[in-house]
Amino acid sequence: MKTLIIKLGATGDVVRTTTLLHVLEGEIHWLTSDNNAVMLEGAGRIAEIIPWKEARGIKGRTYDRVINLEDTLEVAALQQSLRTGRLFGAYLNGAGKMDYTDDASEWFDLSLISRFGRKKADRLKLENRKTFQEMIFAGLGYTFSGQPYHLPLSPSTDLAGDIAIAPESGNVWPMKRWAYFNDLKILLEKDGYTVNFLPQRKSLLEHIGDIRNHRFLISGDSLPMHIGLGFGIKCLSIFICTSPWEIYDYGVQKKMVSPYLERYFYRRDFDPEAPASIPLDQVYQAVKAHLTEAGRSEGLTGLVRSNEAAYRVSN
Repeated sequence: MKTLIIKLGATGDVVRTTTLLHVLEGEIHWLTSDNNAVMLEGAGRIAEIIPWKEARGIKGRTYDRVINLEDTLEVAALQQSLRTGRLFGAYLNGAGKMDYTDDASEWFDLSLISRFGRKKADRLKLENRKTFQEMIFAGLGYTFSGQPYHLPLSPSTDLAGDIAIAPESGNVWPMKRWAYFNDLKILLEKDGYTVNFLPQRKSLLEHIGDIRNHRFLISGDSLPMHIGLGFGIKCLSIFICTSPWEIYDYGVQKKMVSPYLERYFYRRDFDPEAPASIPLDQVYQAVKAHLTEAGRSEGLTGLVRSNEAAYRVSN
């Protein structure tokens, strides 16, 4: 069995797709974005990592199975050039439009290329209570049972502390950025915690290193959240306009969900009331409770080491 996984981005979506490496049999190749190729390094199950800049080189190849989790015409056109035994996911149909296989419908019915149209797709996404992994695994004939992410080894960095805060969430989802990160940092520092905002780094690997140097992570629904989940770091994640149910918590995550989630759901514009829709005190109290549960007495060093050990075992 020779399988090609096509998952280019976003980076967090690539990371959560690595759970498939635990169940797919045979030889695995992975086509991803140039930027995200580094996230797959060290994954022993991947025989070949193919960055998008080298995608032309795979035209005409034969695969027993192609798993295409991208929904763009450009990627579908490339997939069409392959000789494929079984296709799972998106493709170009006879009318030259994006479509998807029936076994992948549980996921793609909720997507931008949904057969139901954008409005109903967003409604189905809001009503869905399954994680991404549950839907993809089931479509491929497997059962998701908490298989961990793969994350690459990262260099040591000089940023360390008790709590890392990742306030940024990119330009696609401006309502993801919660309004009170600065205030929360001040409150937690008054409680005696060392709190750091995660800086912009030159490389993804340095970013991973920064997160690993903390025992708790506060963020929105973003890449740092997935990195924290991948290393078993206790985290509190804020959901204002995206689905909290699609994220598997691995037993370490506390989710704070806007009471007006339905109002803002999957909107990519900006409502100035959205970032403030979860009160500061509510998040502060949840962080304190989650930190108590994590066990402050273990200390920074012990937790970093235990996270490292869990990572080595899972990979």
